[in-house]
Formats: sequence, C-alpha cells, structure tokens
Amino acid sequence: MTEKQAHIVEVGPRDGLQYEQPVPLQAKIRLIEQLIEAGVRYIEAGSFVSPKRVPQMADTAEVLNQLKRHDQVTYCTLTPNLKGLELAQAHQVKEIAVFASASEDFSQRNLNCSIAESIAQFTEVIHQAKAYGMQVRGYVSCVLGCPHEGRIEPQQVIDVAKQLYDQGCYQISLGDTIGVGTANQARQLVQSLSSVIPVTDLALHFHDTYGQALSNICACLDLGVRTFDSSVAGLGGCPFAEGASGNLATEDLVYCLEGQGLSTGLNLHQLIQAGDAICQVLQKRNQSKVAQALRHKINI
Repeated sequence: MTEKQAHIVEVGPRDGLQYEQPVPLQAKIRLIEQLIEAGVRYIEAGSFVSPKRVPQMADTAEVLNQLKRHDQVTYCTLTPNLKGLELAQAHQVKEIAVFASASEDFSQRNLNCSIAESIAQFTEVIHQAKAYGMQVRGYVSCVLGCPHEGRIEPQQVIDVAKQLYDQGCYQISLGDTIGVGTANQARQLVQSLSSVIPVTDLALHFHDTYGQALSNICACLDLGVRTFDSSVAGLGGCPFAEGASGNLATEDLVYCLEGQGLSTGLNLHQLIQAGDAICQVLQKRNQSKVAQALRHKINI
C-alpha cells in the first residue's frame, strides 16, 4: 500500500447487521456480492458466536457456504473462542478476528470475563488459527470511552493492544465503540500506540454516535494510518445510546478520503446502491449523508 492508498474494511455484514433486525439469508449474500462489485476487497462476512446471544449471525455458516468466493477478497469472521475457530476453519475461512476491551467493566459485561481472562482465551485462538495458516486481526473496543467507566486512558489501550499484537495479531483495530471520542483524543491515542506498535499495523474503527468519526479519522491521517473500518449505509446502531447512529457509513468515509487525495479503489455510486438495497430490506433510511445527497444524481 502506498502513502496515497487507503484500505477500507467493510464491517456492514457483521458489525452492522448484528445490531439490526434479522434479514433473510439471500439479502446478506446479495449485500456482500454488491459490496464486492463496488470494489470492496475486505469484508466481515459474519461471526461464529452463540446464536442465542447474537441471533442475527446464526446463519454465518450458510452465508459462507452459498457465497461465490473471489480469490482477491478476504472474507473475515469474528471468532471469539476455539469452538468458533473450528467452525471458521471448517468453512474455509482464511482470516478471523478476535476482540478484547480496554475497559474492565465492559469486558465483564460484554464477554463475561476479565480483560486478562479474555486475552488468555484469545491467545489460544490466535495460536491455533496460525497453526491452521489463518491470519488474525485484533480489535480493541472502548478505546476512547466506555459506557460504564467513562474516559479510558491511553495506557489501558496500549496494555491490551500490545498483548494481542505480541500474540500474533497482524493488525490492531482501535474501536471507539460508543463514538464519544474527539479529534485530539484520537490523535493522542494513535501517537501513544505508535511507540509500541507500528502505525502501519493500526486501523481505526470509529463509530459516529456523536458525529465525530470523520474528524477523528482526519486527525490521524498525517500520522500514517491507512486502514479504516466502516459499514455501508451506516448499518448498525449504538446499543448504549438508544436511537443513535453507530457505525460510520462507508459512503461517507470514501467521499472524505478521496477528497483528501487518497485512493480507496471503491465505486461510490455502487456503494450507495448496495446501501440502499439492504436498507429497503430493513425498511429503514440509509444513514449515509453522502448517499442522501447524491442519490438523485444516480437515478436511485
């Protein structure tokens, strides 16, 4: 990747849809197909988690079975334990993701274990995944704030991120899970982390709950971050702020990055079409500001 290229991780089919009402299997498959047609080359296709906890992801195996795989596309699944890893391996998944929290309280409530216990569990998953020849991506949630603890200090994030990185995660995605961070906080966090993890191995997963995601990303561009997570149509919400938006819309991110002179390789009009199509299934409005502004120009 050159200095003028940006890599977008499309999380809509997993992180987006897991907070929406369940959608039919074929609608998920069509969404992924449309994203690929728009140029997306990294897609979170689902997660192997308990269907009782996340019923929206219960059909991940079937999604993978029915997808027409493309060699140039990475289909990642969230795989928090060894059982999930075995399912991922059985369905020819080449890359998985694990997620820890920088907040002790959030870890207890969301993962039912301490940060230390979660790292120990993920260490087993990472080592076994690498034995299978899989790549492992690591998420750290609540990096700029926690719904229970409030402000999270950079050192808390560094401690967790460094452990995942040292265990073998090739990239660490920093998640502002509740979208409360501001540009200066985001920049300071990346600067602090870059002293222990190469900035080229960091990604930003900033939610837009307070409308700050794009400004936070822009504040980190000159530090060298070039990988960004987003969700087409802004799919997903924030479970800790009822009625608020969650994920940053991929359409808005592409428009912003291209405007900054970075190439994403994605077709904005096709992204808008993909977002509108899944929103019709969900019977909701496309949350992307760019999609709302440009729709009339592309006859949607």
